[in-house]
Amino acid sequence: MDKTPQSITNWAGKDGAFNRAPSQFRNTISKESGAEFPPEKDRYHLYVSYACPWAHRTLIVRKLKGLEDIVPYTSVHWEMLEKGWRFARPDEKLPGGNVTPDPIHKNVNHLRDIYYRVDPDYSGRFTVPTLYDVKQGRIVSNESDCEKSSDIIRMFYTEFDDILPEKYKTVDLFPQHLRMDIEGVNDWTYNDINNGVYKTGFAQTQDAYEKAIQPLFASLDLTEAHLAEHAAPYYFGEHITEADVRLFTTIIRFDPVYVQHFKCNIRDVRSGYPALHKWLRHLYWDVPAFGATTEFEHIKKHYTKSHKQINPAVS
Repeated sequence: MDKTPQSITNWAGKDGAFNRAPSQFRNTISKESGAEFPPEKDRYHLYVSYACPWAHRTLIVRKLKGLEDIVPYTSVHWEMLEKGWRFARPDEKLPGGNVTPDPIHKNVNHLRDIYYRVDPDYSGRFTVPTLYDVKQGRIVSNESDCEKSSDIIRMFYTEFDDILPEKYKTVDLFPQHLRMDIEGVNDWTYNDINNGVYKTGFAQTQDAYEKAIQPLFASLDLTEAHLAEHAAPYYFGEHITEADVRLFTTIIRFDPVYVQHFKCNIRDVRSGYPALHKWLRHLYWDVPAFGATTEFEHIKKHYTKSHKQINPAVS
C-alpha cells in the first residue's frame, strides 16, 4: 500500500501561507554515561541533500568539527517529487561527494523507505537532514529547524569531542559568552530570513506573500547594518559561530534561486547588500567547510524542477 502523505509537495495552509511541519524524531546523541545514543565512530549515518539549507548546515559543522571520519554521509538526488527525496541510481553521475544509492539499506530508492522501516505507521514528512543510528536501526533526529532548533548541529558541537583530535575539540561554534546574542539573532533570522524565503516563495495569496516579504527584507536590512559595523570578518567577530552557519545556507542560495524562483526580488545580495555580500564571499572562498559543501547544480535544479506548484511546466 502506498503510504505517501497526500500532497507531499504542498506546504501552504488554507490561508495561502506556508506552514513548516514539525519534525517527528527529536532524539539526542549524548556523551553522558548510559545515553541511549552514545557517540561512536561509524555508528551514525547522516542523510542530506546538497540542495537543502537545513541539511547544508550539518555538512558545514561536520567539516568544521572534524567529524568527517566519524559520521559518514550520503546525499540524495536533487529531485524531490511526490514520493519525497530519492537516492541517485548507480548510473547517475552528479556533482558533490557521496551522491549514491543508499549504502546502508539495499533496494531502497527513496528516503521515505528508511522511515517506513523504522516506523511502518509513520505519517510525517521525509526530511533532510536525517541522522540514522546504524546499530539500532533507528532515526535519531530529522530536525529541520521547524521549531527554530538546531538539534543535529548542536550534537556535533560537543558530543563527539571525547573521540576527536585536540584541534577540533577546541572549535566552539556556540561559545558561552555569546549564547544570548546568538539565540537572539537566531530567533528573527530563522523566522524572517531562513524560513522567510519559503514563506514568501510558497505563499498562495497576495496577502500571504506581502506578510512574508516585508519582514524578510527588513531583517536582511538589519543583518546588513550589523555586518557593516561588526563583521571582523564573521558575524560576531574573529571566530565563526552558529550565527554564520545558520545565515550562510540561506544567503548562498538567495541570488541563484530565491530572487527569481521565490520572488524575493526587492533587492539581491550582490548589488543590494555590500557588507552581507563581502561576508558571504569570504566564507565561500576562504573557509573550505562552507565552499566545499556548496553544490550549485543541486541547489538550482532542486528548486526549479521539484517545485512544480511554482514551475508547473518543468520536467
